[in-house]
Amino acid sequence: MTKQVDQRHYATGRRKTATARVWISPGDGGVTVNKKSAGEYFKRVTGETIVRQPLDLVKLTDKIDIVCTVRGGGLSAQAGAIRHGISKALVALDPTLRRPIKKAGFLTRDSRVKERKKPGQPGARKRFQFSKR
Repeated sequence: MTKQVDQRHYATGRRKTATARVWISPGDGGVTVNKKSAGEYFKRVTGETIVRQPLDLVKLTDKIDIVCTVRGGGLSAQAGAIRHGISKALVALDPTLRRPIKKAGFLTRDSRVKERKKPGQPGARKRFQFSKR
């Protein structure tokens, strides 16, 4: 779901169990995650790098401000959810950006989630040791 409010564009991104609500607007390239800067929120550089990938791809890194709230999952899943939301919001901002963003794979929701544990065994795939006698 994307919609425009004045100069701001909104989109929702998801990965694993994380959900990100993303607003983009013209600005100087600031990224705010849950009222903290991206560098402060993501302890490692990889999280911030993942978030900035769509902006780097379309060369809008220092022209768009991003404000997002993210819930659920771990930091890696949250970074992926934010990237998904930013990509969808960029397409809402400018439909001509769809082709390069889609080709990079940022518009596709990564649907991989943890497999459930099955009854009668210790984990999702692991089995108890087999004893013939």
